[in-house]
Amino acid sequence: MNEPILAVGSVEQGTSLWKDAWIRLRRNRLALFGLVLLVSFVILALLTPWIAPYAYDDQNLDLGASPPSAAHWLGTDIFGRDLLTQILYGGRISLAVGFVATSVALLIGVTWGAVAGYVGGRVDAVMMRLVDILYALPFMIFIVLLMVVFGRNLLLLFLAIGAVEWLTMARIMRGQVQTLRQQEFVEAAISLGLSPVTIIWRHLVPNALGPIIVYTTLTIPSVMLLEAFLSFLGLGVQPPQTSWGLLISYGAETMEEYPWLLIFPGMALTLTLFALNFLGDGLRDALDVRGSTD
Repeated sequence: MNEPILAVGSVEQGTSLWKDAWIRLRRNRLALFGLVLLVSFVILALLTPWIAPYAYDDQNLDLGASPPSAAHWLGTDIFGRDLLTQILYGGRISLAVGFVATSVALLIGVTWGAVAGYVGGRVDAVMMRLVDILYALPFMIFIVLLMVVFGRNLLLLFLAIGAVEWLTMARIMRGQVQTLRQQEFVEAAISLGLSPVTIIWRHLVPNALGPIIVYTTLTIPSVMLLEAFLSFLGLGVQPPQTSWGLLISYGAETMEEYPWLLIFPGMALTLTLFALNFLGDGLRDALDVRGSTD
């Protein structure tokens, strides 16, 4: 009796979760546009010292605030500084605040939520009640007080913003861990005698990367807006450093006479926030296997 022979290539090859997510993400044009735009801004920020048309501190008081021209594509500010150069250097600060402060928030939130979700019981209750109490505090006043008491330091700004943005991540991570700790692979790790720290960071956190990544892309724009608001109030980045928020603050003061000083920094910040939100929405859909029928 002849047994059937399978043709070469007739067996469908399986794909990983991340490969499936990337395939779904590529089909989302808005998310792909957001990814390309965000990567472009990051590359421009990294290459700013080499591609900026003028030196950061170049001033021409005789020129003053002038509209866009062949010499200065986006015009100049009231000190005669090239606005495109200011936006490029400001982008470095704004993006750094967004990524660094979000990293601080993720480190605190993921650790706090993972420990609370894995340990459970009274420890979980106490830790999450503390999160509820912190949610009720006026964090904007807290950040302002830090800036006033300890000085307007850029590193302190990173830490202060990151320290108030971790609460939602802690709740998300706790919920993910509470679901995952009932799975067989966690029980197997426990039976092998692995420590709780190893189980949390080697087994639980990697399996919750989907929600973490999505939340990261949605937290960065929130952090950048917070930095812009603080700079607008004069409590964020201080001269001679600059950021998009600080440029917008200067532009708002002279918007009637020199509108380009507000329009172009505002466009840079707006496009970055749109890119991050498009990418975040796309990642949420791509990583949601239950919402996919492919």
